[in-house]
Amino acid sequence: MVDFSSALSAYKAAANRVVEKSTDTDMNATAGSGFGNVLKSTLDQSIEAARQSEAVSLKAIAGQADMQDVVLAISNAETALGTMVAVRDKVISAYQEIMRMQI
Repeated sequence: MVDFSSALSAYKAAANRVVEKSTDTDMNATAGSGFGNVLKSTLDQSIEAARQSEAVSLKAIAGQADMQDVVLAISNAETALGTMVAVRDKVISAYQEIMRMQI
């Protein structure tokens, strides 16, 4: 039988870890000297999240990691990728808007 209270507490603990990490990295990214540094930092974080999710997945295949860790790592990678895609779309949209302006 499934123990829902332990599953719920594990989910809350994992969610708290994600929120704490994302708050810390957001503060560090905005402390940079410009927009380019923020983009580079976000891209680096996205790449690192993808690498971590791959590493955790390989550990799970080898029987060295829990499924909770795998799901959390993949979720972090998906969130980072979604953020990068949204930023890319906004940058392209802004560029196209500038190109449509008459000088």
